[in-house]
Amino acid sequence: MKRALTLLTALLTSSALTSATLAAGPTTLREAAGDRLLIGAAISMPQIEDPKQAELLTSQFNSIVCGNDFKPLYLHPKPDVFNFETADKYVAFAEAHGLKLIGHNLLWHSQAPAHLFQDESGKPLPREQGLANLQKHITTIVTHFKGKVIGWDVVNEGLADSEPYLRSTPALKSIGEDYIQKAFEFAHAADPDVELYYNDYNIEKPYKFPKALKLLKALKDAKVPITGVGIQLHCQLTEPKTPAELEAAIPQFAALGLKVMFTELDVDVLPRKASGADVTAKEQGANPYTAGLPADVAEAQGKYYASIFQVAMNHPGVVTRVTTWGTDDSTSWLNDWPVRGRTNYGMLFARDLSPKPAFADVMKVLTAK
Repeated sequence: MKRALTLLTALLTSSALTSATLAAGPTTLREAAGDRLLIGAAISMPQIEDPKQAELLTSQFNSIVCGNDFKPLYLHPKPDVFNFETADKYVAFAEAHGLKLIGHNLLWHSQAPAHLFQDESGKPLPREQGLANLQKHITTIVTHFKGKVIGWDVVNEGLADSEPYLRSTPALKSIGEDYIQKAFEFAHAADPDVELYYNDYNIEKPYKFPKALKLLKALKDAKVPITGVGIQLHCQLTEPKTPAELEAAIPQFAALGLKVMFTELDVDVLPRKASGADVTAKEQGANPYTAGLPADVAEAQGKYYASIFQVAMNHPGVVTRVTTWGTDDSTSWLNDWPVRGRTNYGMLFARDLSPKPAFADVMKVLTAK
């Protein structure tokens, strides 16, 4: 009960700060960001269909990413079957509310249909067949959404966390190392006007940054039509170095002529061993905050969020979007990863959709003169 009351006090304090801001200026994230930055959220169909969730989404954010329904497994479940019915609902929602829509993603080793790069026995398809499948897959999807999305995460998480250089994916085994280059070329051919991104986790960190720079430089040297790089930023309170690592990495990405986006931001308040976003990671762990988030932890999370947004503001015109991976705490994947069933608090808004202290801290950064 004490923790629940503490959480309520924190939320009321945050709400008071938001009310105080009302008289002085912007009261929502999208207002505070203005034209300087896209403020996004990853969403699912329930957030569109629930009026309260939809109101939070459309009032606070100016861009959206679909958490699952744009992924290859859902859009292209069988070799000759493409399913756009659900995905088109996100397009309609975005158009109705003036939201920019980002497509996530065209190619990922997870949540992908096996038929793209493997035969019925699970063996890699010959290179030419794999390339043909990749071209059909990307061309069909990008053409369908032409003019409806502003950008695509073309390849997601293609870098390995350890040696060798690239992750051992079905696409790599079938086509070879140039599958990433080919994916961008196919996407650009289908829609020359859409932005194209490479998206990955931990690429700001010293162990993985050199690989990311190597890949992106190779793509640029080969004249591949890549627009930007997405840094996922699944952060932990126990990793305080992230803002400094971002400050070191961003100028080197920008020197390649690339935009930079923080694409899957959340701040985990619970301990975990897994870093980044390895979806295969499974752990056992404590679940200490089932009655509510302690005020001191909420305060620390707010300062962390503010530090990330401050990095974005330090690089105007380079960091062009910040997208949180969910809207409120109930929608965060951290409730089930890497420990299933935990009560986690990764977002800017609480489960009752009220602003957390982190919201007020981010607003201070966005509205600072």
